[in-house]
Amino acid sequence: MGSGIRYRVERAALALMATAGIAVLIADLFGWLDKLAPGGALPKITLLILSTVTLFLLMELDRLRVLDDVTAQLSRLDADVNTQLSKLDIDRIARELQQEHYGGVLQVHRRFPEEMFTRFVETSTREVTILQTWIPNLHRFEEALEKAVADRRVQVRVLLLHPSSPVARLRDEALRTVRDPALEQDVKASVERCLSILGSVFRRVPEEGRARLQVRVYNSLPSVAVYKADEHYLVSSFLHGQLAIDSTQIEIDGGDTVMGREVQRELDTLWSIGGDVDLRNWRTSVDTIRL
Repeated sequence: MGSGIRYRVERAALALMATAGIAVLIADLFGWLDKLAPGGALPKITLLILSTVTLFLLMELDRLRVLDDVTAQLSRLDADVNTQLSKLDIDRIARELQQEHYGGVLQVHRRFPEEMFTRFVETSTREVTILQTWIPNLHRFEEALEKAVADRRVQVRVLLLHPSSPVARLRDEALRTVRDPALEQDVKASVERCLSILGSVFRRVPEEGRARLQVRVYNSLPSVAVYKADEHYLVSSFLHGQLAIDSTQIEIDGGDTVMGREVQRELDTLWSIGGDVDLRNWRTSVDTIRL
């Protein structure tokens, strides 16, 4: 029912009730009510109360109608606001602001967030790429890499420093302060251990999926360490006396951001100069790659 019709009906009903109440009062003054309902004091009181309330409501009817109008206006305003908000892509605006002001950087981690990167690998659908001299924590997400290749057909690319590269010896010197001499392990041995793990992953993957696991070794001085899963990047620097995974990690979201493009350019450059490693026999393969 429209507000105008309802207003007229309510006003007519209240006027009728008020008139009836006044008629009852007049009938009571002249004793007509006692003749109709002897001893009916309680109904009289009830009628008096109802008449009073009705008169009050009748006087306040205009104000109540104003409240109805306000409610209707608020409902229309709320609908308009929801309509306008529905036109806004909040997530897109947030991404644009993030790209504009922070170049795609989401946050900075104190050290490599292994659990986060493992989740990135486990949910990846297209590509996982790692650029390192060697990967000290490879065993932490070895299984996730295998499942990505075998189960979800994800392209996995790994870039490692050539174990016989002069850069390996330089990095070995830079890390001397953090390596326990009793372990008798250097950069060369660490790279070879990573190649051995990747070779094991390669053999466990079904034959038809092995081509999606690619490893290259490079003979160059890398500027950054990169762990990438789809559009997520974790980037750190090679500092003296400190492993890259123990350095601060810059988390970047989006390969089309300022930071994402720069990191991707570095990945592509080192991949282009790297030599392919045949994981069926990685030792022989690495020995044949010219430095």
